[in-house]
Amino acid sequence: MTTLLLSHDACLDHQTSVGHPESPARLRAVLDALSAPQFEVLQREEAPRATVEDIVRVHPRAHVEGLLARMPTKGIEHIDPDTVVSPGSGEAALRATGAVCRAVAAVASGQAQKAFCAVRPPGHHAEPQTPMGFCLFNNVAVGALYAREKYGLTKAAVIDFDVHHGNGTQAMFEADENLFYASTHQSPLYP
Repeated sequence: MTTLLLSHDACLDHQTSVGHPESPARLRAVLDALSAPQFEVLQREEAPRATVEDIVRVHPRAHVEGLLARMPTKGIEHIDPDTVVSPGSGEAALRATGAVCRAVAAVASGQAQKAFCAVRPPGHHAEPQTPMGFCLFNNVAVGALYAREKYGLTKAAVIDFDVHHGNGTQAMFEADENLFYASTHQSPLYP
């Protein structure tokens, strides 16, 4: 039973402010844990970059291009009180979204039975035209629509295990009866 592990060092280059709960240290801890001997069986791949065409399945082109152009050349810029970008954030977001698309491709084509994406920034709060809650692009929503378009899958389900509700994923899925979203979040909590 092949399990694909996708990650990329660029995801560590998305810098957040001191004390921010979504930081490179979170991903580093996951990657360190996955370096233990019992995880040597994982098939490891470097996450590819998502293309703008991948992302515009769920986010308008002007939003995607505008957000990528907004990355600072130094320091950190706040998009909102919770969501920040740094010089490495654009590449990290493209790799995080690309990892999900590659995971879908590997499982849908039979190259792997399962896939795990150890990436950041996260995505479930990102709404179609609004990054929020630490999230720039809605990686999992892009993956669901990628599966539909590239592999002819008609239905997709996202089961979201997080303390916060994935408002962005719900917003993108709720009008489509072939997309299912369930969340196990603590309520009421962000957003």
